[in-house]
Amino acid sequence: MQAMQEEDFTKRLDLGMWRKLLHLAAPFRKNLWIIVLTMALSAGIDVAMPMMTTYAIDRFITPGVTQGIPLFAVLYALLVLLQVGCVFLFIRESGKVETGMCYHIRRLGFRKLQELPFSYYDRMPVGYLMSRLTNDTQRIGDTVGWSLVDLCWGAAYLVLCSVLMISQNAPLGLAVMLVLPALAVISWRFQKGILESYRQVRKHNSQITSAFNEGINGAKTTKTLVREEMNSEEFHEIAEGMRKSSVRAATLSALFMPIVISLGSLATAWVLWQGSAEVLERVAGGTGMTVGVLQLFISYTVMFFVPVRDIARIFAELQSSQAAAERVLTLLDTQPDIVDSPEVEAVFGDNFHPKKENWPAIRGDITFEDVSFRYKDGEQVLTHFNLRVKAGETIALVGETGAGKSTIVNLVCRFYEPTEGRVLIDGVDYRERSQLWLQSNLGYVLQSPHLFSGTVADNIRYGRPDASDAEVAAAARMVGAEPFILGMQDGYQAQVGEGGSRLSTGQKQLISFARALLTNPAIFVLDEATSSVDTETERLIQSAIQTTLAGRTSFIIAHRLSTIRSADRILVIRDGKIAEQGTHRQLLALQGEYYRLYTNQFRDEAGRAALEKN
Repeated sequence: MQAMQEEDFTKRLDLGMWRKLLHLAAPFRKNLWIIVLTMALSAGIDVAMPMMTTYAIDRFITPGVTQGIPLFAVLYALLVLLQVGCVFLFIRESGKVETGMCYHIRRLGFRKLQELPFSYYDRMPVGYLMSRLTNDTQRIGDTVGWSLVDLCWGAAYLVLCSVLMISQNAPLGLAVMLVLPALAVISWRFQKGILESYRQVRKHNSQITSAFNEGINGAKTTKTLVREEMNSEEFHEIAEGMRKSSVRAATLSALFMPIVISLGSLATAWVLWQGSAEVLERVAGGTGMTVGVLQLFISYTVMFFVPVRDIARIFAELQSSQAAAERVLTLLDTQPDIVDSPEVEAVFGDNFHPKKENWPAIRGDITFEDVSFRYKDGEQVLTHFNLRVKAGETIALVGETGAGKSTIVNLVCRFYEPTEGRVLIDGVDYRERSQLWLQSNLGYVLQSPHLFSGTVADNIRYGRPDASDAEVAAAARMVGAEPFILGMQDGYQAQVGEGGSRLSTGQKQLISFARALLTNPAIFVLDEATSSVDTETERLIQSAIQTTLAGRTSFIIAHRLSTIRSADRILVIRDGKIAEQGTHRQLLALQGEYYRLYTNQFRDEAGRAALEKN
């Protein structure tokens, strides 16, 4: 259970990144404008309320006058009702933005995952992708829906409050605002530490998600290899890293907020001291401020630091959310390693808008023309590799692990593209055709079959949703899967369970073979398709292979050499090159590497058979 080293993000608040994120909020522009206007109006009402109190003190309470109180009460009630309406609109529209952003980003993320090639999934664990499209996306929705719009209220309140304090008493108002530079310096000092801590929290959270995913999927392996204690220790290290980062972030935030509150309290104390002196001066017959104005200043000073504290809180949340936003935008901005050229897309369409009317039929001639290939950040696998496969020919690939067999097949399927050289399909470089054109004509059966939750019939018709029940049954019958399917209680409507958990490995393999066959592919690939099945199931698949591969160009990677004896040509791959090639009989007569592999395997199988008889 080894955690993958994920990309690190070290920038401070990146305005460009936030502009890009807000661009994703374009579908909710109307909602955001309603929120901005509502919050600005709400801030205006919050500023007006203390002025109403000041008016009441100076107009009614101090002189002891009651005339005009009913009208004042009506106006005050209207302001309260207007404030209630603003709060209602804010909560409703912010909720729409939050849920809408999560939906929008997840939809874009899922689409991006469909666009990315096979090579991307080779290097990116499922846990990291799950974390980006669940936890991180939810964090972004919360930030855009609530935190960013809170800034509108805070900014509007600060501006209005500052203007009114200066207009009432410029020296006292400016003295209160002298605290702001100190707050700015403190915020700047805390920014780097808080942001880095939250980035580490998000990083460790992804590692934990990945560890849970691997731990659950690999539970049987863990039990059989008695890895429980080691896995627990490794998980403890990851969880401890997240705990430390979380504690550090919480500590910095805990220090940040009391400092802000303390500065606000000092400003309030200053207003009380200076304002009280001016009130006493007015009582003595001078020109100081009234009691109502003092109340106004105290209210504004106390409330002045509420938006400051809110902005400080939002600032910390933005720092936390930036780590999530960076990760999600990195996924959305990921460029596929394999892309069709604009000229190809114009003619043949893309994965989501295919122009099938322009697709030429595939005969199945495949040519490797001086192909070299190197995996990204890996070693050279193929060097000046050449191969010509005729349409309808069955090619078997054998050799030691790491010899390059799977790489050859992956290049045929265009899961990867040559580093140098060309792969031709029917005499045309397949980069001059769309990926979907080629892969729609592929049938691929993996060593470890994957079934989707649903019925047997749903899984067989997965590549052809429009296939009729008769066609589904015909495909199952051709691969010998129908007897065990009909033996199940619900037959073709039986549930296979998550990942096909209710079926044996052999049964899953037969269903995956029927699924590939149903698409009527021109090119068939069997990647160790019989290595994990029993002898009887292997016999059924071998029978199906002989029937269904006729007339199709086929590649078989086989560990069990008995599977490929009928292949038109067997290639022995060593170090990315063809060491030997020929039919089964020709290679046995040659008594070279294939002969050694075959005889060794034959002895092992014969020995096992003898032991079973005894």
